Amino acid sequence: MKETVVVEPAVLTEAGVSLELARSRADRLRGIHYTLQFDIPADEQVPIESSATISFELASNHAGLQLDFRQDPASIHSLNVNGTVTDIVFENEHIVLPASLLRQGHNEVALSFVAGDSSLNRNPDFLYTLFVPDRARTAFPLFDQPDLKARYELTLVIPAQWRALANAPLVQTNERGDGRTEHRFAPTEPISSYLFSFVTGEFSSITRQVQGRPMTMLHRETDAAKVARNVDAIFEQHAQSLAWLEDYTGIDYPFEKFDFVLIPDFPYGGMEHVGAIQYRAAALLLDADPPLTDRLRRAQLIAHETAHMWFGNLVTMQWFDDVWTKEVFANFMADKIVNPVFPEVDHELNFLVSHYPPAYAVDRSQGANPIRQALPNLNQAGQLYGSIIYHKAPIMMRQLELIVGEEGLRAGLGDYLEQFSFGNATWPDLIEILDARIDIDLAAWSDVWVNTSGRPHFRVVSSNAQEPAPPLLGQEDPAGMGRSWPQQFDVLILSAAGVDSATLLTGQAETSMPPGIVAQGQNEWLLSADGRGYGLFPAGMDALPAWDRLEPVQKGVALLTDYDNVLAGSVLDIETYFLSLLAIAQRELDPLLLKHVLGQMPYVYHSLLSDAQRDALVTATEESLWTTVVSQPDTSLTKLVFRHYSELAASPGAVQRLFEIWSGKLAVDRLVLEEEDQIRLAEILAIRLPKQSPAIIARQLASIDNPDRRRRLEFVAPSLSANQAIRDAFFASLGDAANRHTENWVSDAVANLHHPSRLAQSEKYVLPGLRLLEEIQVTGDIFFPTDWLEATLMNHKSESAARTVRQFLAQRPDYNPQLRMKILQQADRLFRAAALNDV
Repeated sequence: MKETVVVEPAVLTEAGVSLELARSRADRLRGIHYTLQFDIPADEQVPIESSATISFELASNHAGLQLDFRQDPASIHSLNVNGTVTDIVFENEHIVLPASLLRQGHNEVALSFVAGDSSLNRNPDFLYTLFVPDRARTAFPLFDQPDLKARYELTLVIPAQWRALANAPLVQTNERGDGRTEHRFAPTEPISSYLFSFVTGEFSSITRQVQGRPMTMLHRETDAAKVARNVDAIFEQHAQSLAWLEDYTGIDYPFEKFDFVLIPDFPYGGMEHVGAIQYRAAALLLDADPPLTDRLRRAQLIAHETAHMWFGNLVTMQWFDDVWTKEVFANFMADKIVNPVFPEVDHELNFLVSHYPPAYAVDRSQGANPIRQALPNLNQAGQLYGSIIYHKAPIMMRQLELIVGEEGLRAGLGDYLEQFSFGNATWPDLIEILDARIDIDLAAWSDVWVNTSGRPHFRVVSSNAQEPAPPLLGQEDPAGMGRSWPQQFDVLILSAAGVDSATLLTGQAETSMPPGIVAQGQNEWLLSADGRGYGLFPAGMDALPAWDRLEPVQKGVALLTDYDNVLAGSVLDIETYFLSLLAIAQRELDPLLLKHVLGQMPYVYHSLLSDAQRDALVTATEESLWTTVVSQPDTSLTKLVFRHYSELAASPGAVQRLFEIWSGKLAVDRLVLEEEDQIRLAEILAIRLPKQSPAIIARQLASIDNPDRRRRLEFVAPSLSANQAIRDAFFASLGDAANRHTENWVSDAVANLHHPSRLAQSEKYVLPGLRLLEEIQVTGDIFFPTDWLEATLMNHKSESAARTVRQFLAQRPDYNPQLRMKILQQADRLFRAAALNDV
């Protein structure tokens, strides 16, 4: 009798996690549970021996399964599938589990391996995991996709003096007698793989009971006074955010515990790991008497990460093409949460200055991207992040709220959270829920706002009516696709008779302007005066003469509109515009407006003014800003203006003034500088005073108490050197991924290399910097490609630098489309400056 040979079907693999693979596994897998152990040595160079047991229910064993693991296959010691030790089949970043060893129903896979280091962020005496969007597979084998939620049961073996924090409560600690301790944590609730997390190392711990809820904060700050003056606000703002979200959603906090950790030079502002939020320490531990803008930013960050517990963690996007949904919900909720905490703040103005400038910066560029983007493979998900997700999407949500109403949106979001609790959902799922509540076709509305890129251009034209009539507001699609963006906003009318306003609903090619507006000369008007419209609006007034007649949000809109028109080439007298910014800075005391004005200045000053114009304005600019520094009524505003003054100061006299302040020879009323301020000032002086650079850095290093801040300055010091050869060698060293380990440090150092005073020497770094981008995308975290590009390009203005960027892209027609967009976004300021300077 002839023997029958059973041939298993081939398992097709590709690098990353493709959408096809994700859908296939989502159809077959249920009830996933990971039991993980990591044996972490104190020495960051020693490998982390690890084990994983993965149990799951399988709908069908007709084909093999792929476990995702982006490491050298030699790091896998053993593999056991349902009790059978088997050879390891490793293909394209996947461990292939053969169908012959799998069974329908319950399965259990056990592995021993060396954990990958790239997403464990190991430092000399601490580490933290950061797995978003697909980095978990770089550390251990798993099914790494957001819609395969699982329970994670973690054990850490760590040095006895270290602390540990994870998603779930610590249930048992065992002293091993070898100077090491075993920490065992309870199983988590069902969570997505990118939300699994742990932190361990030499941390201080503070536990509080706030509004009946226990919370623990880990930190590494050595300045006890800084911790003491911030800790109450940090705990209270978390408690306020939780209470607000429970009330708004009608759903109690859905996870077992709520803790957070403050990490030095964390690459993001924060990351919403379930029960164990990670923050950049400097974002929460503020200086004495911090500017209101710093306190607002901290409160918004805390509210944002807390909101993720519901929006992103309880209900998670099905696939990372909807990663923006968790971010827009968190940002939109954060803006609402902080309102009652800061009753003195104009929150319409805060929304405007927080979201519109970064959203416009992308949408006015050649690299504008839609809010929702296609994603064929999870290994490209990090490229989706950016200002459109974080800033244009909340603007869109506010327009959506105007359509469905505040209570309608709240009720719809409540239904959404209830329906998909501990599961996954898509943006169309929410639109379907909201669409059932109103008569408007929200799917069509969403298609323009969410699925396409760019923004409308508005123009005011005379009416064609026979009788005298108000002019028309035309809406043009700059891409020539005939789109209209339905939206609602106010129009402000200034005339000799007084101030008037009206609301416009515009979704057609042309809309009648309110009565009282004339096309030319007899009055002034401001479109989107309430800060709710979105687009390139024509300037209907000169902001400076009208300043005292405007409300704060109207002032912000006027500045935003004028700046937008400067960049669009509609306002050609850039010098006059810059002088108006200086004048407004001297008279404005609202910290949000003051920061908005000061934030526009560096690009206008360094890049848009000609060299001759800037040389002629150096003294006036520096003295105007210094007058603004010393005339502020309190320490917080003084520090806010001083930060901007110190970045612009370039003349010998101004730099000497900075040196005397840094060295303690000059005391300025209401100016209090702490260690971080002193370090930044030392960096500025090291660049501006090249002959004294080594001595300045040596003196600053000797005075730093905090070891993490000392390590950072030691790293960036070569980028500050006056010696070109040292800077060249430092830049070359960044070609090694190991030297890009702490990404914030790298971004700061690259910005130093491309300082405005060094552009002639640093332009040669532009092309090799672009060539590194693809590797940086693969090895770095989600924001690093954008940060790298911004640090590289933001100050350049020459036609030769612009040509380098254009040629780089032209010579690579098959270049990654997402990275192409990132380059075009960050090069937009360079392109505009080069065009102006070439005139």
